[in-house]
Amino acid sequence: MSEQLHIPRTKRVFINLPMLLRVLGWLLMIEAAFMLVPTLTCAIYQEPDVKAFLITTAITLATGIGMTFGIRTYNTSMGKREGFLLTSLVWVVFSFFGMIPYILCSNPLTITDAFFETMSGFTTTGATVYLNVEELSHGINMWRCLTQWLGGMGIILFTLAVLPMLNSSGGIQMFNAEVTGITHEKLRPRISQTAKGLWGVYGMLSLILCVLLWIGPLNFFDSICHAFSTMSTGGFSTKNNSIAYWDSNYVKIITTIFMFLGGVNFSLLYKVCHGEGLKSLFRNDTFRAYLKIVSLTFFAFVIAIVANGQAHSVADVTIDPLFQIITTITSTGLTASNFESWGSFVLTLLFLLMFFGACAGSTSGGAKIDRMLYLLKNTSNELYRSIHPNAIRSVRINSMIMSPETVNRVIAFLCIYVIIVAAGGIMLTAFGLPIVDSFFSVFSCVSNVGLGAGVTGYSGYGFEVLPDIAKWVLSVFMLIGRLELFTVLILFTPAFWSK
Repeated sequence: MSEQLHIPRTKRVFINLPMLLRVLGWLLMIEAAFMLVPTLTCAIYQEPDVKAFLITTAITLATGIGMTFGIRTYNTSMGKREGFLLTSLVWVVFSFFGMIPYILCSNPLTITDAFFETMSGFTTTGATVYLNVEELSHGINMWRCLTQWLGGMGIILFTLAVLPMLNSSGGIQMFNAEVTGITHEKLRPRISQTAKGLWGVYGMLSLILCVLLWIGPLNFFDSICHAFSTMSTGGFSTKNNSIAYWDSNYVKIITTIFMFLGGVNFSLLYKVCHGEGLKSLFRNDTFRAYLKIVSLTFFAFVIAIVANGQAHSVADVTIDPLFQIITTITSTGLTASNFESWGSFVLTLLFLLMFFGACAGSTSGGAKIDRMLYLLKNTSNELYRSIHPNAIRSVRINSMIMSPETVNRVIAFLCIYVIIVAAGGIMLTAFGLPIVDSFFSVFSCVSNVGLGAGVTGYSGYGFEVLPDIAKWVLSVFMLIGRLELFTVLILFTPAFWSK
């Protein structure tokens, strides 16, 4: 009698959906609280858009209260799967509720454009469908910049700071899923204390920047908005010409300094603010690489500007190129000059800066300099082993040996990053966009930079001209880039939904 082979069925994994929805309800109440800022702004300036924000706040708050107090949970624990799912879901849900003011305001957008604008804000991409932001109400412009400020340090991270209950309920999983970087450092014993410390540094720098801008030619409203969009490295502006509107070297210098700080790992800035001094910065391999990249690129830019006959003043070869380098490498996307006139060599360098971005643990986008260091050191080791096959060499970062698993994860990340950009570029060409514009737009959105080229660039018509399907695709790529690929992509694997 032959034996039958029993193949066990794959079990579907249990996800604590009630607890997940309750936490999402808390998050919506937090979003509703933030909506009071543009509501108050509209009230101060006596603008009709106050009605749009009151309606949106009421809808968001009511939904949040209903989900939080109307859903019973018998199990309050959340594991890795809930952490990944909630982290991805909250950015989408926030964008759906956050887009309502754009639809109801006095300059209404379509649902597609409103979602694109909101996702661009929360992910700090900075790509916009508005052709004339100066005709928008103060409330709408405040909301645009506030979404970037909230998304810059992270929605989940803010929640961990204000809801200590998540310390024992999946907080560390959500922290790891949202915060950028390869490894994540807990600055304090409890994850909520770490979140409060990071948000404290972020808020302090934002306040200092606001005051410095207000001292200059910006009024109080513009100072607040640009402090939000600069510190978050988001790039939204209240003016059509962005920073170039004020034609002020003071504004460019101040903005450049704080964009640069926004590209530094906030854990390092936290340590500097808490007594470890600047030595902790310069001992860090990534920060030193950040400085070297900015310096070398600056000299290359100056040569290119002079060679293309664009050097008409001292600022043209000092402040302007440094501003453009920092705004690109940090994925801020603010503009102060027409960099496309500096030549194709500069555009190529900007493309590379967009790819790698600044430091992990910062508010910037891109693949991050940390991963570039892993890649270069691992490549060096492999070349050495080609000559000395028995040699044992490890990747060292900050004098610490990195495990092979970590190195493999970094290489996989970079490969998937390139594949996503290639696939996205091909998709946009299928929608009728020119090939260069397609790949640059996808690359810009995945890197959360927001700069455009060609039809979406400085001399084009912006992202508003893209077909609706292209905007939805780019919105997805913004989210994938902001959450650094794995947090979103893992949801589409069978392993996530099965044991």
